[in-house]
Order: sequence, then structure tokens, then C-alpha cells
Amino acid sequence: MPEPAEPDLWLGGRLRLRQQPRGGHRAGTDAVLLARLFEPGPDDVVCDLGAGTGAIGLAYASLYPSCRVVLVERDDAVAELARENVRANGFADRVEVVEADVLAPGARRRAAGLTSDLADILVTNPPFFEPTSHRPSPIAARASAHTFVGDGLDCWLRTCADLLRPGGRLGLIHRADCLPICLDGLRNRFGGITVRPVHASAERPAIRVLISAVKGSRGPFSLLAPMILQDASGRFTAEADAMHRGEPPPS
Repeated sequence: MPEPAEPDLWLGGRLRLRQQPRGGHRAGTDAVLLARLFEPGPDDVVCDLGAGTGAIGLAYASLYPSCRVVLVERDDAVAELARENVRANGFADRVEVVEADVLAPGARRRAAGLTSDLADILVTNPPFFEPTSHRPSPIAARASAHTFVGDGLDCWLRTCADLLRPGGRLGLIHRADCLPICLDGLRNRFGGITVRPVHASAERPAIRVLISAVKGSRGPFSLLAPMILQDASGRFTAEADAMHRGEPPPS
């Protein structure tokens, strides 16, 4: 992997984040939305599954100083960037990086340090594509981050359920057209599901769905009001801007 550029100032400057070079997967609005989805309680463990260089998990560590964070990344070079980010932001005492393949069998995951029931909150931005549904990027790091192998999303969600404690909360972001597949994968594992459609602008269809769910819950399904990212001028809406700056949402 080429040497990364100077750290980005991320989440309104709260974090200095070394990311992969241009062409690799880089944290953006999807990561911001997941980073602002939950409010961990004191001593909660937050697991960022498929963490990349750690943006989402480190955002939780910054915004909620009483929580502990586990970053899970399978690529050793990317995991090392995550470790650099942990140290650079002063979180080495409560953020751990685990190198593990989310799609590996349970015994291999546990041997790598991913024990069952380890997290109170799990957030994940899984690969969005199956190999047969799109043309993978010729850049290996980007293709790996965006394309599933093996059993795909169902296997990923099975691992999510294994890592969460009973009653633990899952946060997931995906393409809007994949909502039915996401709901199929959550069935019999999670309940209390809420879905918030995310639109680039008010007049365009949703591009993402932001999903939360509770392990083992029998709570009802809820469809929330949509989130609009940009106004008519192309600028962030007040809500989206506050999220990107790491500030409370406007009242």
C-alpha cells in the first residue's frame, strides 16, 4: 500500500484520521451517519465491524469518553493505519484493534479475539455489492471493501448477532435498494427494527437506509422520517452539517 497522505481532520476536527490513499476505501457520510446513530451508556463496548482505518469507532470514542471500542478489520495494512489513528488520537487505553475476517467460521473468529457477546453496540458499514452484481474496482483495497465474498450479507449479519450481547443494538447502513435483503438477514436474529431512509436531496429517491435493531427483541418495526442530506443549493442541511461537525442536532 502506498504511503497515506497527511491525516484528515474529521468530524469537525475532533479526529485526526489517516486514511487509505486515493482509490482505497475512505470514510465519508455513511461513516458519519453510523457514528451519530447511538448514544452509548457508561462502560458500553462499541464494536465497529469492518472498521477500515477506524473512523466510526474512533468517533464514538471521541464523542462518548466513558465507552470502550473494538475496531475489527481483516486487512493487516489497513488495521495498522487504524492502530496509528488510535494512538494519534490518544485512545490507546480504551480502543482495541482486532485483525479478523468477519466472514470466517466462528472458531477462527474466536481465535483472532472476537468472542461471542463482546459488544453492547455494534455498528457496521458492510460491503454493498455481490461479485456478480457489479464490476469490481481494479484497485484491490477498494474492491475488497465494497464487494462481498462467501455467503455475503447473511453471513455478515450472523457474525453481528454472535458478537452482540442479548439485547445489544445493531446499527447498519446499506443501499436503499437492498432494504429487503437486509430485513431478510435480520429476521429471527433481531427485532425492534427501525429504518430511516437517507436522501441526497428532497426531490430524489433514497440512496441509503440507516437501520437499527435489537438482538433477540420482539419489538415492532418502525419506519422513521427521512433524512435529507442537501438543500436545494447543494449545501448540507442543518441536520447533516451538525452530524459532520460532531455537534448536537439542531432543535
